[in-house]
Amino acid sequence: MTELFILLLAACLLTGSSAVQTTPNQTAHSLRPESSNTTRIEAGRAFVNGIHIYYEVHGSHDGTPLVLLHGGGSTIDSNFGRVLPFLARTRRVIALDEQGHGRTSDRDQPFTFEDSADDVAGLLRELKVSQADLLGFSNGASVALQVAIRHPQLVRKLVFASSFTKREGAQPQVWGFIKQADIANMPQALKDAFLAVNPDSQKLKTMHDKDAARMAGFRDVPDAAVRGVRAPTLIITGDRDVARLEHAIELSRLFPDARLLVLPSGHGDYLAEASSAPADTDYAEITARLLERFLSEPQPHR
Repeated sequence: MTELFILLLAACLLTGSSAVQTTPNQTAHSLRPESSNTTRIEAGRAFVNGIHIYYEVHGSHDGTPLVLLHGGGSTIDSNFGRVLPFLARTRRVIALDEQGHGRTSDRDQPFTFEDSADDVAGLLRELKVSQADLLGFSNGASVALQVAIRHPQLVRKLVFASSFTKREGAQPQVWGFIKQADIANMPQALKDAFLAVNPDSQKLKTMHDKDAARMAGFRDVPDAAVRGVRAPTLIITGDRDVARLEHAIELSRLFPDARLLVLPSGHGDYLAEASSAPADTDYAEITARLLERFLSEPQPHR
């Protein structure tokens, strides 16, 4: 069971409903509206820190690009396929598959948020991007936070979505589910999305196991490191998400320049993410508009 599925189970306990899953024959391509194909202007692989990182660039707009960082067990398509076209209407969007996920190769070492952050920084340098806005969802939010901590000059604005910085920030059920991690419990939609772009079942299992191990060894981010983030930050959480609402409120006071957005949502519903919501693209479009409002606000003078 990947970190994302673990979080979905917790969300189901909170909402009293089961997660909506796509049918077994649904591919990653069907998660992505046809309009998103018209927004893509580039796709490729960059050799960074010993791995080949798959990336896509959408939208031809000038200005600061938005980088999308997916959650555990996910790919660009399964996490952002439905919201990406709306985001690309107003800005350039760079999306990537993390180490060992989807179309990105793996290295012979565990997944860590710090290494993934260094991979993101290396990719941006390869693409000659001097500064970007980051949107991280779930595990991707932990990666985005580490980019802001380790490479602050690269981050203009940060969106920390549906995640937590300390173990007590998660709903208590999460850690019990992590102990039971098994690929047999991984949502079929995520398996299909991975195999649609990387038809190697052993690599799928390796990705799952490394994601589960990363979450089992989750370490709190020191409050001092969070206070040191200088990028304006938008914290997004669902009112029935897997992070405790009280923790999201705490984070909104811990980041030096933070806003808090609480949506009527479980884990990932507001992105129309493949495993946690039906194809509610209306909700994805609303979320994209809220994100654009935050990202387009003038920077405060320092």
